[in-house]
Amino acid sequence: MLGSIKGPHDVKGLAAAELPRLAGEIRDLLVDSCARFGGHLGPNLGVVELTIAVHRVFDSPRDPVIWDTGHQAYVHKLLTGRAAGFDALKQEGGLSGYPSQAESEHDFVENSHASTALSYADGLAKAFKLRGEHSRTVVAVIGDGALTGGMAWEALNNIAAGKDLPVVIVVNDNGRSYSPTIGGLASHLSSLRVNRRYEDMLEYVKDKLGNVPVLYDALHGFKKGVKDVLAPQVMFEDLGLKYVGPIDGHDEQAMEAALHKARDFRGPVIVHALTQKGRGYTPAENHDEDQFHSPGAFDRATGAEKPKGRIWTNVFSEELVRIGKERDDVVAITAAMLHPTGLNAFAEAFPERIYDVGIAEQHALTSAAGLALGGMHPVVAVYATFLNRAFDQLLMDVALHRLPVTVVLDRAGVTGDDGASHNGMWDLSILQVVPGLKIAVPRDGERLTELLREAVDVADGPTVLRFPKGPVAEPVEPVGKLGEMDLLRAPEGEPDVLLVGVGPMVQVCMEAAVLLDAQGIAATVVDPRWVKPLDEALALAAGAHKLVAVVEDNGRVGGVGDAVARLLRDADVDVPVRTYGVPQEFLDHAKRAAILARIGLTGQDLARQITEAVAKRAANSEPARR
Repeated sequence: MLGSIKGPHDVKGLAAAELPRLAGEIRDLLVDSCARFGGHLGPNLGVVELTIAVHRVFDSPRDPVIWDTGHQAYVHKLLTGRAAGFDALKQEGGLSGYPSQAESEHDFVENSHASTALSYADGLAKAFKLRGEHSRTVVAVIGDGALTGGMAWEALNNIAAGKDLPVVIVVNDNGRSYSPTIGGLASHLSSLRVNRRYEDMLEYVKDKLGNVPVLYDALHGFKKGVKDVLAPQVMFEDLGLKYVGPIDGHDEQAMEAALHKARDFRGPVIVHALTQKGRGYTPAENHDEDQFHSPGAFDRATGAEKPKGRIWTNVFSEELVRIGKERDDVVAITAAMLHPTGLNAFAEAFPERIYDVGIAEQHALTSAAGLALGGMHPVVAVYATFLNRAFDQLLMDVALHRLPVTVVLDRAGVTGDDGASHNGMWDLSILQVVPGLKIAVPRDGERLTELLREAVDVADGPTVLRFPKGPVAEPVEPVGKLGEMDLLRAPEGEPDVLLVGVGPMVQVCMEAAVLLDAQGIAATVVDPRWVKPLDEALALAAGAHKLVAVVEDNGRVGGVGDAVARLLRDADVDVPVRTYGVPQEFLDHAKRAAILARIGLTGQDLARQITEAVAKRAANSEPARR
């Protein structure tokens, strides 16, 4: 049946009795595909019936459907004609793991950063109104976890003001974001489930008072009072939003009925759907950690994930626990990413010193500032791509007050599989402008432990530690020191090129140095360890070379390479600087190694480019012939 679905019109053409079979086929395909390559399985198993209902009631793409976050849009992809491409989900050249405008007209927004869909919906609905397209409805499907983000509530406040804006907000309430949804709002949403006391009270009032007109006002006021006490959906209604629910999100017919009512209202409506993350696949349903939120490849029969080996996150996780045992002032903060960032081990060891703030990175940083003002040393662990959302808080709330807050950026640099929005290629650029901030980039696991300890020892300002996704790099031991930098390779005789390797790019520099040596180009390799501020010894070392090459897993514009060039200019060191990094463009999804090869960040590519640069410089330095 799924193979015959070429678009939403085919979904609409099915009889209600056929829909359970369609749902079963979708779940089978989701499990099979994610078992091979990994992916966001749990969230999509939970929205099968909900998504079918959305596409039977609304007319995508005329009625835009926006997903918050986009990782729950796999079923949407299947129902909009992309089932044939699912065997290459998240693979290079295959389907993206998030909505993609390049894939389908049904994907309006490529959103994978949470709490944004309602703002998009607000703007779209206003645009349709201004253009006179009054028959169009905007649908936003938002998880209860994304409602922990402040931006979602800013949007709700504005949507509610547009009484005639046809925006249907489907709250997918599975009680979890990545981990179980945290916070007062999450508890409030949990209480929105069907409350028999409320229903029983209304039946009692109806039976006793009947239809006596004179009692209408009193009855209405009494019902409102009962609802205030027993049904917290008044939270939404007091914003001016009509509320429908809660609905069993796995009852497709009930979802359809609720969505029809919401669509026909022609104003902003909340449809509250209760779903089960991992629905229909027993290993996911029974997975306490995150219901298979985003597993790697796994055995379909048992759900057992294939071993990933030791990754950077493991090293950080273990070392932070050791530091926590030594220092009772160290606390940890996560934004709904307890397990993905490795803070679960710290939480188990020190449950009173861990704070999960939900999907609220801005709050995380300013709360960390408060903790630091109170005498603690917070460690805020987030994915590098999500730090962008809290830049102002790091700048004005933390750095301005010179507070000792350590931010740990997991998945820094090129991450690959999750596409453009997840590459952590911006942090080394945007953080260069923050006064008093220190940035450390470890090249291997041993340096990660060293630099984490150095970071939490800083008491007069914020620190950042960044490391990439994937297996931890093999140790590269220093052969000496240049100031506080690690000297990793010192050629015999007069050196030609100074290679500055930033963190894991040290491995690339070491490979390139060997290849350059074979071309008669002597290369020195150094690891700054701390890339902000740079060690002034770097300028002195650069003066002894003919060329400086900086290699970083970050955007080239405004990154470490530019900082090195500025350091040399300020020191009047007239040696050319070449920067090698990530081009300033949104990168298509692929494995990290494939992307690095595509953009020329391999040892062989680097050696070739430097050889050409040295040759060009030598040619330009020869006396001009008459």
